[in-house]
Amino acid sequence: MGTPDFAVATLQALIEVHYPIVGVITAPDKPAGRGRKLKQSAVKEYALKQNLHILQPTNLKSSDFLDALHDLKADLQIVVAFRMLPKQVWSMPKFGTFNLHASLLPDYRGAAPINWAVINGETKTGVTTFFINEKIDTGGILLQKEIEISPTISAGELHDKLMVVGSELVVQTVQLIQNNTYQTINQPETDLKPAPKLNKENCKIDWNQSLNQIFNHIRGLSPYPAAYSSIYSNNETIEVKIYKTLKIEEKHHYPLGKILFTKKEIKVAVKNGFINVLELKLAGKRKMDSKSLLNGYAFSENAKMI
Repeated sequence: MGTPDFAVATLQALIEVHYPIVGVITAPDKPAGRGRKLKQSAVKEYALKQNLHILQPTNLKSSDFLDALHDLKADLQIVVAFRMLPKQVWSMPKFGTFNLHASLLPDYRGAAPINWAVINGETKTGVTTFFINEKIDTGGILLQKEIEISPTISAGELHDKLMVVGSELVVQTVQLIQNNTYQTINQPETDLKPAPKLNKENCKIDWNQSLNQIFNHIRGLSPYPAAYSSIYSNNETIEVKIYKTLKIEEKHHYPLGKILFTKKEIKVAVKNGFINVLELKLAGKRKMDSKSLLNGYAFSENAKMI
C-alpha cells in the first residue's frame, strides 16, 4: 500500500527478492497540470509495468473495497506513504500490517518527518518499521536503521537516501516476520519531536531567525514544497520561492532582510551573517539561478525580504 516514489523503491525491492505481491493498493488517479489530465500515482505506474493487481479505493471502509482486499488473501500487508488505515484493513492479514516510516520513531511522527529533521538541524535520522495499530505511527517497533544528515543536504536528497535504506529495511522486516524471529519494542511517549503537515504558514521564511535556522529551513523544504518569502522592491511586492543557499557568517550592520546584490550574487542580511541565494523562483517565472535572474530583473536599492 503506497502512493509516491518513496513507496516504489520498496515495492521494487520486494519483487527483486521474489516475494509474491498479490495486490497493490494505491491512490485513485487525480487531475493534474493545466490540462487537468488524470495522473496515475508513481506506485500505480510501476505496478502496471510489473503486471500487478491494483486496487484504487476512494473509501477504505467501503464493502466493495474490503471484499476485494479480502479476496487477495494476503498473509501480510506493507504500508509505505499511503493513508491512515481503518482497523478492518490493518487487522485483516494473519501476520498483520506494518508500516515504513522515514524517521527514528517515536520522534517525528506525522506527515513530514524528512523535512522537519532537516529544518530542525538534526545530525541523524533514519527509517523505522512498526506494526500498525489504532493510533498514527505509535505501534510496536520492528526494526530501525540510522543514517547521518550532512550539514548541507536538502530534504530532497535525504528523501532519496532514506528511500533506498527504507526499502532494504522492509525486506529485512518481512524476512523476520516470515521466520517468526521478530521482537517488537514499545515506543516511549515523552518529549517527542513532531512532524506536522507542511502548509503555507510553516513554509514561510522568518528573516528574524538565526543564520542557521533560516539556512536549515530553506534546505529542509527543498525542492518541495519550497520555503518562500516576499521581495519588496521597486514599490511592489513579489512572492519568491528559495531552493538553494549558502550561509555566510559575518558581522554587519544591515537591517534584517535587506537584499544586497551584484551582477552575479544575491545576499540577504540576517543575524550574524548573510544568506547567499543560489536558486530561486519569482511568482510567474521559472526556477533559475541567481545570476540568470539578475540578467533580467533589477532590484531597487531599498530592496528587502519581508
